[in-house]
Amino acid sequence: MTFSRFINAQSTLTTQARRAFSTALYGNAAANKSCINPEFLYLQPRWHVQKDRVVEGTGKILVGMIQKRWSSASAQPIKPGTIERLRNIGISAHIDSGKTTLTERVLFYTGRISQIHEVRGKDNVGAKMDSMELEREKGITIQSAATYATWKDYNFNIIDTPGHVDFTIEVERALRVLDGAVLVLCAVSGVQSQTITVDRQMKRYNVPRICFINKMDRAGANPWKVVDALRTKLKMHAAALQIPMGAEDNFKGVIDLLKWKAITFEGNDGINVVESEIPEELLGLAKAKRAELFEHLAEVDEEMSDMFIMEESPTSEQLALAIRRATITRKFIPVMMGSAIKNKGVQSLLDGVCAYIPSPSEVTNVALDIKNQEAQVQLSSNELDPFVGLAFKLEEGRFGQLTYMRVYQGTLHRGGFITNIRNDKRIKVPRLVRMHADELEDVDEIGPGEICAMFGVECSSGDTFTDGSLQYTMTSMFVPKPVISLSLKPQGKETPNFSKALNRFQKEDPTFTVHVDAETKETIISGMGELHLEIYVERMRREYNVECITGKPQVAFREAITESAKFNYTHKKQTGGAGQYGRVQGYIEPALVDEDGKDAFFENRVVGGNIPTNYIPACEKGFREGMQKGFLIGHPIQGVRMVLEDGAAHSVDSSELAFKTATINAFKEAYMKAGPAIMEPIMKVDLTAPIEFQGTVIGGINKRKGTIIDTESGEDYFSCVAEVPLNAMFGYASEIRGQSQGKGEFSMEYMRHQRVQPQEQAELIKAFEKKQKEDQK
Repeated sequence: MTFSRFINAQSTLTTQARRAFSTALYGNAAANKSCINPEFLYLQPRWHVQKDRVVEGTGKILVGMIQKRWSSASAQPIKPGTIERLRNIGISAHIDSGKTTLTERVLFYTGRISQIHEVRGKDNVGAKMDSMELEREKGITIQSAATYATWKDYNFNIIDTPGHVDFTIEVERALRVLDGAVLVLCAVSGVQSQTITVDRQMKRYNVPRICFINKMDRAGANPWKVVDALRTKLKMHAAALQIPMGAEDNFKGVIDLLKWKAITFEGNDGINVVESEIPEELLGLAKAKRAELFEHLAEVDEEMSDMFIMEESPTSEQLALAIRRATITRKFIPVMMGSAIKNKGVQSLLDGVCAYIPSPSEVTNVALDIKNQEAQVQLSSNELDPFVGLAFKLEEGRFGQLTYMRVYQGTLHRGGFITNIRNDKRIKVPRLVRMHADELEDVDEIGPGEICAMFGVECSSGDTFTDGSLQYTMTSMFVPKPVISLSLKPQGKETPNFSKALNRFQKEDPTFTVHVDAETKETIISGMGELHLEIYVERMRREYNVECITGKPQVAFREAITESAKFNYTHKKQTGGAGQYGRVQGYIEPALVDEDGKDAFFENRVVGGNIPTNYIPACEKGFREGMQKGFLIGHPIQGVRMVLEDGAAHSVDSSELAFKTATINAFKEAYMKAGPAIMEPIMKVDLTAPIEFQGTVIGGINKRKGTIIDTESGEDYFSCVAEVPLNAMFGYASEIRGQSQGKGEFSMEYMRHQRVQPQEQAELIKAFEKKQKEDQK
């Protein structure tokens, strides 16, 4: 067949005929589910083939010899039986590692967008996934954004997540429903504080991952330092699947250690993937790194281990299969590299996602059967089984509430009926859409393993839906507690939009809470950091036209006890008619947080009916009410176990109210004898600054009562990890800029609550008492 006839035949055929034609040429690669990185692709009209790249006499066209981009499919559901070629991935990293820039290239190469736009770009367009105006202004991702694309013969659901620790809930709920992730690392900074946090979240939800070392074009780029950090800081087996060809300004491409080819990305926007022989000067390094890859796989994979012991050399196919097995079982992290901003390495990363990240059918998903005492039930990935889905994110859209849904089992149909397991409410699905950042694409049905969104369905984040035949519920996601609060009031007269905005934000974001202070009657908003609250205040102004005045940020102090104390309290009140009587006896003691995050425990050890069983719940209610507001500075109490051992009741005067009041007063009496202490939030601070300012910056941390945990010096910059009380971190952003001529940066992450110094505790109690006296006036 001549070249021109070959191309003409391909471009005029229907999709089905083209696939049949390709199968005849290349073999049935599409049907081979275990096929990894298929060597030959189906041609589509958007592809252009260079004549000199065709292998003469075979009609075969190699991957590296194809120009242009893949054409993404429409938003129609994946056909039955192709779930093996579906990938649900999240793109996560430390702030400013290039997640959104990478996602923009992924969308371009998969044909989802026609042009590349940069984060906070000069053309005033901005990256596709940063659809919020605030995101484009600040150049950061605030909300996770979902999209759908096609690469070669694979379908992708992609979620781009924020890197800033203040928006960690967005990462949390994305990873809860994903089957794999791409962990993006900076080639200069390597493993940073939020990288460790994201890794911890991935481990919490058993998410396999691929690492992509980005910014290989930056000065000081060192991928081997990053790989070592993955092994030492994340405690994971990791090895590179590629080595770079050049670095910094001379970064040209990568050498694939499995294909044993040099890969460069040429043409406009790097759309030409060209494979060639490995340069002679890099052969030695390539052999050494391939041997290193084999060694690390031998430690986590039995087949590789046997070959290593027998001193056999694995083939590329054997290595690829071993990488896939070890990645899916989360024993190994394959590392790839490139530069998203320079359009290098992204196509190879997409091939890696197809090859090593599991499909939904290869992941074990478990639900709890409510009818069978919440016994664990494994869900199937069969579209014919009863429907089970999880609502993992809510958003206020143009047409009402938008509910993001992950389908685990069965099929979700537009116009069909589903049941909310939380309230047993049966609802109709009026509209079903696939998300592309802020754009909506209507679909008629969504199959197992897919991610979609529904309109007009009232529910809460974390609700499980079924078709009504099953009483299954999915396990909830971890929600961190707020660490910072500030008072908020509208400028001028309060409008309905003020409460409407706060209610919406609370519903969308579980880490954003609102309450009214009982004494001052002020509205208090709480969140994960100053930036978190600042963003919501700004959104109220822009989206609801509500100008707000904020008070001074308040630290989320906690109170706790340090020793055990007994109580024996009698509540007696006599009025006209029936009075109030209740006596409680027992002790309180310090308690640790359990696996579910609970730190308040009530234990009933009353025997003989001295306290009637119908009054025990009132006693527990009194204990939990007493925990809500401490007796030193009015902050919540944490880490207490109350054991109720004995008591007494009166046949006429005893009531639930009497025992509740008795328990509250007994708790207060015992609390003041149990060594009460004030606990303050301790933050893990990760900062980077030029090496010449190291002494000044570390001195500033010491002045703020910080403890230096680790420092690392590079050629030009140094990084430091410290533990600092949150109360001492206000205003630090301005300070580090001044100390480092604007070149320093830092990020904070909540670690734990820790007891304050006795002198500071006395000052806090004095300030609280003074404020109370002023409020009483």
